[in-house]
Amino acid sequence: MLVNYLLILLNTMILVSGQFLWKFGMVNKENSFGSFGEVVKLMVSPYIVTGLTMYGFATVLWLFILTRVPLSVAYPLQSLAYVFAVFGAFFIFNEPLSLMKIVGVLLIMIGVSFIGFSSGA
Repeated sequence: MLVNYLLILLNTMILVSGQFLWKFGMVNKENSFGSFGEVVKLMVSPYIVTGLTMYGFATVLWLFILTRVPLSVAYPLQSLAYVFAVFGAFFIFNEPLSLMKIVGVLLIMIGVSFIGFSSGA
């Protein structure tokens, strides 16, 4: 059912957004793990807290998804996070986008398509 796929897509986008927030929070923070106090300071930064909150929400949504979709379908479809992360990192963080990354993303998309079209979820 289309709603199930949209829920998985929403969950995946929330997870990737949380990862991007964590990355924003970690920019120029190479020495944030030097002491316990620095780790605590890092963990209460707005980017990190917001990312953790998004992960909490995504977890609740994931539990709901699992009541509607077989795990063997839902989990592989969530691998679209790799696709979003690779291109998002390129556009947002100016990370390099190599031919091998593009080929890998295409292979993931092909695999997800096979699972999605064969599942009937």
